[in-house]
Amino acid sequence: MSDPLIVILGAAVRPDGRASPALIRRIDGGFRLAAAHPRALVFCSGGVGRHGPSEASIMAERLTAMGLARERLVLDEDSLDTLQTAVAATRCIRARDLPGAVVCTDSYHTPRTRLIFAALGVSTLDGSVKAGPRQMGWPAWVRMRLREIPAIPYDGVLALTKRGGL
Repeated sequence: MSDPLIVILGAAVRPDGRASPALIRRIDGGFRLAAAHPRALVFCSGGVGRHGPSEASIMAERLTAMGLARERLVLDEDSLDTLQTAVAATRCIRARDLPGAVVCTDSYHTPRTRLIFAALGVSTLDGSVKAGPRQMGWPAWVRMRLREIPAIPYDGVLALTKRGGL
């Protein structure tokens, strides 16, 4: 049986084109997961948000600079949110007959992401990276936690509507 797909969810790119702290946390977490699963493909997700380049291309550049083989990378430069990422990753998982996904995102974001994958019929493992007040600062942490409250049921319902088309 093959390894699950390591899915690194995107995060903001700074105006100067560099990775934000959240994106760096997720990339570093994805690299650790790739080392723990040496045969797994790594799904780098995130299109161009407010600032370019794409989140996925920044991930790929940093991961290869860290020593990860480029042939292990699958780039999704179209997804602009969590649901789009999960749908794209689900298509990749099904096309390659993989057993599921290891979800690599900030810890506050993991429950919603895993719920979306479950609604799409994909089993997941938790590959979250620590993202609390110490890593983010209190204002950002509170803002992100509050954002997740309405997003969890909203994305859960939307994911169920997408399931049939995959």
